[in-house]
Amino acid sequence: MNTLKIIVFFIFFSHINTLFSQKNNIIPTPVEQTIKSGYMEIENSPEIIADFELNSAATLFKDAVKKLELANDKQTKNRIIFSLNKKLKYEEYILKINSDEITIEASTETGAIYGFQSLNQLMNLNFKNDVIKLQNQVIKDSPRFKYRGMHLDVGRHMYPVDFIKKYINGLAMLKFNNFHWHLTEDQGWRIEIEKYPELNNVGSFRDSTLIGHYTDKPWQFDKTRYGGFYTKKEIKEVVRYAEERGINVIPEIEMPGHSQAAVSSYPELGCTGEQVGVAPLWGVFKEIYCSKNETFDFLEDIIDEVVELFPGKYIHIGGDEAPKTNWKACGNCQDVIKREGLKYEHELQSYFITRMEKYINSKGKQIIGWDEILEGGLAPNATVMSWRGISGGLEAAKMNHEVIMTPNATCYLDHYQAKDTKNEPLAIGGYTPIEEIYNYEPIPDELDKSLHKYIIGAQGNVWTEYMKTSDHVEYMVFPRIFALSEVVWTENKPSFEEFEKKVIDVYPILDKMDINYSKHFERLEE
Repeated sequence: MNTLKIIVFFIFFSHINTLFSQKNNIIPTPVEQTIKSGYMEIENSPEIIADFELNSAATLFKDAVKKLELANDKQTKNRIIFSLNKKLKYEEYILKINSDEITIEASTETGAIYGFQSLNQLMNLNFKNDVIKLQNQVIKDSPRFKYRGMHLDVGRHMYPVDFIKKYINGLAMLKFNNFHWHLTEDQGWRIEIEKYPELNNVGSFRDSTLIGHYTDKPWQFDKTRYGGFYTKKEIKEVVRYAEERGINVIPEIEMPGHSQAAVSSYPELGCTGEQVGVAPLWGVFKEIYCSKNETFDFLEDIIDEVVELFPGKYIHIGGDEAPKTNWKACGNCQDVIKREGLKYEHELQSYFITRMEKYINSKGKQIIGWDEILEGGLAPNATVMSWRGISGGLEAAKMNHEVIMTPNATCYLDHYQAKDTKNEPLAIGGYTPIEEIYNYEPIPDELDKSLHKYIIGAQGNVWTEYMKTSDHVEYMVFPRIFALSEVVWTENKPSFEEFEKKVIDVYPILDKMDINYSKHFERLEE
């Protein structure tokens, strides 16, 4: 009798062990995940069946299985079905894993891609001895926010196309749907423009770069020419690559400020007409676009070429940190203020942004701008990116404008992630540990519930003054990007302790992706 009890207990324990020995945690956390008994073993390439509309997701799955180098390459009785289900919402998916069949249901290619990304995490988490062993389960999932963004500044430092694709892979894995590509700056113009070749011949290169930190005095410079730009062919390649992974690429063409590289290429675009160099230093500069008609002609020509490269809905026009020093002393700018009945230079900036918005809208696009575009009056159809805290987002939402929250204290990944900065790579400053990002709530408490719909999401920003290499970018982004993915995707996040365990489980996936991630998990002080 006792022997029988022991055998029954052993069988029961073995079943439970099988049930929970597989790793089933996905980042970001799905809305609903039901674990079932049994599992699927994949030793070689499954049969792939896909409705035509979902072929991109099927292709991603095929490529992912190939990378895992399974035990043999013969097709098995296992199969995966990508099935169109028009009843589901735009980004929603259902993933079903049974012992001999996997099904991903979605109403759109985007939803199917997200289903694949969840499956791909499970496959990588449960790949051992050349075999994938997946727990049977059902996942029903869709995002909390429609805008889930990550940014990368390539103006201060530029990175190869292969790295841009790698960065996009990281975003895709975590179901971000917007890549904000910051392409123009005081320190370099990074997009090919055919009509104005000096933007690339002159504006894409600086003669020197600051050594060390901005606060180190006296300033020292490396006296080394630095720069480059992305050709139209390369940009199209990146945009196509992102689209295949469910990601929209948003170009940022800064105006009226952060434009010294453009003014250095064509001095007549500035207020003084004097020759200036591409900035070798970080910070904010007074050399901004003049508000005369010739500048608008130039910028409209730029937009004409940009819209041909980026098929998405948005163009980001910057609008931040534009000192009005030169405008105050500029006859052309003062004439515009008088002609348009404006009160002062902040209203001139509003005029500048509104005029460009009207042209961009005529091209079938909408503008996003940093929250300074609120000053002097907000352009009629603009989406506001609130970076100087939450006040800009609150103000814009109250004006019934869509808002993307990206407060610098929480969402700027160029800040230090550890208190012991002596053992960290150089950063601009600040301190944003992963738990602070994880605890972030994009909808401010102060905002009336009726206006919550105007907060369309959040974004992490990566400013690269101190990130000379792609390895440094990766170190600053990973794993903090995991925390942000939970913020923008998941309605009910797990505890931070559970989240930490999930991230540690994903380290081997980051190793496979050759990502130079940090292992900092510093807690906020009580």
